[in-house]
Amino acid sequence: MPDHREQPDPQDSSVRRRLARLSARNPLGPSLGELLQNLAGEASADAAHAQLEAESTDDAAPGRPSEGTPARTPAPRDLTAAAFFDVDNTMVQGASIIHFARGLASRDYIELSDMAQFGWQQLKFRVSGKENSDDVASGKEKALSFIAGRETAEFTRLGEEIYDEILADKVWSGTLELARRHIDAGQQVWLVTATPQDLAQVIAKRLGLTGALGTVVESEDGVFTGRLVGDILHGLGKAHAVRALAVREGLDLKRCTAYSDSHNDVPMLTAVGTAVAVNPDADLRELARNRGWEIHDFRTGRKAAKIGVPTALALGAIGGAAATVLGRRDQSA
Repeated sequence: MPDHREQPDPQDSSVRRRLARLSARNPLGPSLGELLQNLAGEASADAAHAQLEAESTDDAAPGRPSEGTPARTPAPRDLTAAAFFDVDNTMVQGASIIHFARGLASRDYIELSDMAQFGWQQLKFRVSGKENSDDVASGKEKALSFIAGRETAEFTRLGEEIYDEILADKVWSGTLELARRHIDAGQQVWLVTATPQDLAQVIAKRLGLTGALGTVVESEDGVFTGRLVGDILHGLGKAHAVRALAVREGLDLKRCTAYSDSHNDVPMLTAVGTAVAVNPDADLRELARNRGWEIHDFRTGRKAAKIGVPTALALGAIGGAAATVLGRRDQSA
């Protein structure tokens, strides 16, 4: 896990005061919350890029797909297009952090009383399909309290166990197939989620995806400090993380695609060339219809409403072919 000790700690009151002063000096500039989301996005992109760089120096496969995932012939790489998938209620049913919390509670990693609170939040999320800001804030405090002082390696190992035990059965097969289409086109596929980066990375690797952009929890010497780098990756933070990763990976955002179920993710959806609504809440469904975005709803088993064409996939075939031609030219040069 990347060392974030050099980053300013936004949980420190002095850092918050400094950021607040920056906001106050320019009333038309970003608010304190936006500055924290920018920090969260940058930290997430740094961590994701570092993970990918580490893997590129290793001959190991980028991920171990879940059992039953068919092997696929690698496609010519499309170096400038990618797909970004929200996780909760888009790639998996419900909130992934709640599923992980359930597994942690069964291992006495967290208290049952905390699990009860997580369960209540999950119930409200499943009924309404929307996130509650108070739940997000309280969930952050709970999560940080039980993770402080824990070893990052232990957390990742437990995450792998819990994914195989609980989360694997919660994956929407329809959404996973959408992700595989991008993989078949030679594109990177990233998860973008408020779930901690370490756990999000587990999900990505189990699904055979490129990696994950998630909330970064500060660590020192392999131990979590209980502080965040920036804030929970949410809303504007997700969009900033996608943009920051695009810079690091040389992606053309106009050729990228983003998928989400929530109106909260409109900043991310509008940061790329193609937006797709998956299992959308009412607000996102209305927006998608008005803007002509493609809509998929896997909750009812009905066929997706084909509104628009995912142009990034069409361009992906062209880009992949171009990459192959250029590669051959380099070899012959």
